[in-house]
Amino acid sequence: MTPLLSFLNVSKRCADGGREILVLDRACLDIDAGVSVGVYGARRSGKSTLLRLAAGIALPDSGTVSFDGADMAQMSAAARSRLLRSAIAFMSADDWRANAGESVVDHVATALGSEGLTMREARHRALRVLDQVGVGAAGAQETASSLSLTERTKVMLARALAREPRLLVLDEPAQMPNLSDRDRFYALLRSATRERGMALLVASEEMAALQGLGVLMSISDGELCSTEERGTVVQMPGRRRAGAERPGW
Repeated sequence: MTPLLSFLNVSKRCADGGREILVLDRACLDIDAGVSVGVYGARRSGKSTLLRLAAGIALPDSGTVSFDGADMAQMSAAARSRLLRSAIAFMSADDWRANAGESVVDHVATALGSEGLTMREARHRALRVLDQVGVGAAGAQETASSLSLTERTKVMLARALAREPRLLVLDEPAQMPNLSDRDRFYALLRSATRERGMALLVASEEMAALQGLGVLMSISDGELCSTEERGTVVQMPGRRRAGAERPGW
């Protein structure tokens, strides 16, 4: 079976002052449809680069990143952009943007503009998803730019889920000051993607963000260096696969 997302010997270099540094070093990873994967790593470990490559936002310097069997580097920029609007959703707190005066429901509804829905239909879907993430009818009419960090994170999740992607990619998903709010958000994230059959790829500096996911991995100095096998993982020479059946050993 073709993996939904596949990394084969993927490397990426980035400029750092007057020099280039190796940010990702020959990463190999396969993720099957519907599988949840967590990647633990410290700051500057390469995890954000890994996620941006997974979403097609960045391209590798060497190696191959494939989505559903298609090499992303061989796609046009327009095709990758369409993929990111439909089959893949990327969520990062650093990417939060809201237009002046825009309501929460309209902020979520505008994410559906490429799906051929009328604005009425898009708002209806947005309201349904907002309710599912704990933002009620009153909160949906609030101004998006006025939201607290906790509320903003829920709305970003609703915006991603509303598009019904096949893969949801999250970078540091819940930068919330309250631990109980974070725990509730993590539980919501796991249940929402599981119910929809979405594959989930999450990277965080906090292990708490990754608890309960099907597969745990770690990254250090740009190298995917360990895999925790939990019954749905099989590690093969040179590759790490999430979602295959575990052999009987």
